[in-house]
Amino acid sequence: MREAAFIKRNKPKWKSFETQKAAGPDELADRFIELTDDLAYARTFYPESDNTAYLNTLAGQFHQTIYKNKKVKQNRLVTFWKYELPLLLRQHQRQLFYAFVIFMVAVGIGALSAALDDSFVRLILGDSYVNMTLENIRKGDPMAVYKGQNEADMFLYITFNNIRVSFLAFVMGVFFSVGTFWILFQNGIMLGAFQYFFYKQGLLLTSVLTIWIHGTLEIAAILVAGCAGFVLGNSLLFPRTYSRPHSFKQGARRGIKIVIGLVPVFITAGFLEGFVTRYTDMPLALSLLIILSSAAFILYYFIIYPRSLHNRHVTNKSED
Repeated sequence: MREAAFIKRNKPKWKSFETQKAAGPDELADRFIELTDDLAYARTFYPESDNTAYLNTLAGQFHQTIYKNKKVKQNRLVTFWKYELPLLLRQHQRQLFYAFVIFMVAVGIGALSAALDDSFVRLILGDSYVNMTLENIRKGDPMAVYKGQNEADMFLYITFNNIRVSFLAFVMGVFFSVGTFWILFQNGIMLGAFQYFFYKQGLLLTSVLTIWIHGTLEIAAILVAGCAGFVLGNSLLFPRTYSRPHSFKQGARRGIKIVIGLVPVFITAGFLEGFVTRYTDMPLALSLLIILSSAAFILYYFIIYPRSLHNRHVTNKSED
């Protein structure tokens, strides 16, 4: 659709939204969803248009209204996770792909380094952890480390630690994305060395079936937080037609939304590690069910659903 036709078709609606008050919370939420749909379409096909900036401003006004109105708080949360966050993730699939590639390259380097140098695992994981794990292996319970703490204490500690690492991956993007690159690379090296250590002990499958019960969501959260860090860093590196401070504000706002969207993932991963992973003798089918369900959720919500939602909006707008 040509931009002139797009504007002609929707301008009366936008003006009515701008000048007429919504009849109630439900109508206000519906208007906001329609505006974000139009904004997503405009950003896709007319990214430099003044009309896109106008829609962004208008959607921002509705956002503020909804946020301040406690009666529509529930609708606001639903809108955020159902529409706003997925569409935002769709805009930044490239940054998510970069985070994934960097992390996986680091995993390979970590595993290769551990294979070539026996002391590398101790350098990365620490002597105390390696010695403790080797002792647990001799006792016939290699995953005993997950049984040493109280469930609730472990849940809280792991959840806050995941939040800290992911928030750090985001904030370090302020150093022109280099900081985010380093956080992803460092964690990838650690994971590669960690998994090779268990492989060398003949326990790779055992470690995978245990650790990835929580690790699937945990690692995914780090990757998505890395995406948010690259969004922040790239806003400084590539401001396009905006001033650098304005571009940075936009990047920071979008990155923060992505990190906030990870909160349920943090909590679920912490719960699994604190309360579920400790049952190392659980049936194989149950372990696989948890791991595969977690992986399916990550693939669907962060990759497949955003693309589907975006394509559906584009199709609806193009049917003129």
